[in-house]
Amino acid sequence: MNAQKKAAAEDKQPAQAKLSGKQYAEELARLHVELVKLQEWVSQTGAKVCIIFEGRDGAGKGGTIKAITERVSPRVFRVIALPAPSDREKTQMYMQRYLPYLPAAGEVVIFDRSWYNRAGVERVMGFCTKDDVRIFLKGVPLVERAIVGSGIILLKYWLEVSEEEQTRRLQARINDERKIWKLTKMDLDSYSRWYDYSRARDDMFAATDTSVSPWFVAQSDDKKKVRLNIISHLLAHIPYKRMPRAKVKLPKRQKAGGYRDPGHPLRMVPAKF
Repeated sequence: MNAQKKAAAEDKQPAQAKLSGKQYAEELARLHVELVKLQEWVSQTGAKVCIIFEGRDGAGKGGTIKAITERVSPRVFRVIALPAPSDREKTQMYMQRYLPYLPAAGEVVIFDRSWYNRAGVERVMGFCTKDDVRIFLKGVPLVERAIVGSGIILLKYWLEVSEEEQTRRLQARINDERKIWKLTKMDLDSYSRWYDYSRARDDMFAATDTSVSPWFVAQSDDKKKVRLNIISHLLAHIPYKRMPRAKVKLPKRQKAGGYRDPGHPLRMVPAKF
């Protein structure tokens, strides 16, 4: 069964009860412990992990990535979110600007959108030609085969959100001063092209959902559940194990050795709270 059929089958399953805040926090804390174990395994074994997040605007990619990374080291878990290409980058081979960000030994690299921009936003918004898309879809499975062949564990996630929930989330950004920065002109232009994006997604899956680098689709209308589901899934698909860890004990502090507070008039931050 391909990814689209799996997602459709899941949509037909009876809706499960929402998680309480306490249930979510407890389960996320347990998964964070496992992510720390994964981090130690990656660091000590020199493993290389690349995780790609794609999906519709408002599907929850950012929140999911934050849930993955909030308790691990940014020196091991690196998040890559590239801006629009420069004039020079526009003249390069398309995949060229992404390749330098692939993980080296001991790294987990998370792409918040990736080379699949060409199959999605660039195609839908007319930033590239039909031939550009055709060449990309034909070539990217070969590139990903080479990436996996180099020893990188490659995981690709597509977050799918319903029309109604996308509208609710984007509307919430308009009404929330903390989130308005998330709503760009590109998001607004893209919003009206739901079915253009659907066609682009379907063509992308058909060409790049391979046995070597498959797509995993997660329904994201429930933000809490999709975060837990994806973290659980990626942990299950990386062959990490708990690594030996020396017992930590705080050492004794040094003696003052004659140190005295110099009494410098410090500029203190006002204690308003």
